[in-house]
Amino acid sequence: MSPQLSSTETAELIATAEALADAARRESLRHFRTAGGLAAETKETARFDPVTVADRAAERAMREILAARRPQDGIYGEEYGVIRGESGLTWVLDPIDGTRGYMSGTPTWGVLVALSEETAEGPGQPLLGVIDQPYIGERFVGGFGAAQVTGPLGRAALAVRAPRKLSDAILFSTFPEVGTAEEGEAFARLSREVKLTRYGTDCYAYALIAAGQIDLVVEAGLQPYDVGAPIAVIEAAGGVVTDWQGGPAWRGGRVLAAANPEIHAAAMAVLNA
Repeated sequence: MSPQLSSTETAELIATAEALADAARRESLRHFRTAGGLAAETKETARFDPVTVADRAAERAMREILAARRPQDGIYGEEYGVIRGESGLTWVLDPIDGTRGYMSGTPTWGVLVALSEETAEGPGQPLLGVIDQPYIGERFVGGFGAAQVTGPLGRAALAVRAPRKLSDAILFSTFPEVGTAEEGEAFARLSREVKLTRYGTDCYAYALIAAGQIDLVVEAGLQPYDVGAPIAVIEAAGGVVTDWQGGPAWRGGRVLAAANPEIHAAAMAVLNA
């Protein structure tokens, strides 16, 4: 369980989350669209799962801030692992979500920062999330009763789309294959039912749900650092994020994010048909 937090404490946590996103924004932009492209290593042998100097530099910068400002909290990061905390809170960090897009020069990758309850098994319920797109200067923040976006068009409250028929829905996923063959078949069923399916925007798709632009994101094979911030932002904007069976999605795996309970239920029925 997370501790009871005062308004002063929540303000400090939000300020810390913004500072983490600022630091990762600076480091990621330092290496973005460099001449000749950015070299990348792969974390896996079976498939290309890239990591770059920018991923590592951005996470190091965030960890330095936490060491100075919140040393009592835990950290769950993609590049440098886990530090257990003493406060009941843990920061879940993905320094560049969408490294494939980042190294290709597209502007739809992002920095993910989440503050979650800390459990014996790892990050629990996300309390606060930031989805930051450094190149276009757009930031989505949700948690502690507020949800807003700041960017080129100014500042605005986040609110999800109203319910609509599945046949009128817009669906996103990062990869057309969506996990295993079985998971891909389930996604294909859903894709045939919706109005439009799009791919490849990584964490930015979740931000579009919170911004009221699309209805669904369906993915599989995710990690806690992929979903903590999107869950917090989407839920703060009025949406729903679960696994494909309707349970918690904090641990990653199969994720179904939806603009509202109605479209969520319709999509889940198709995925599990």
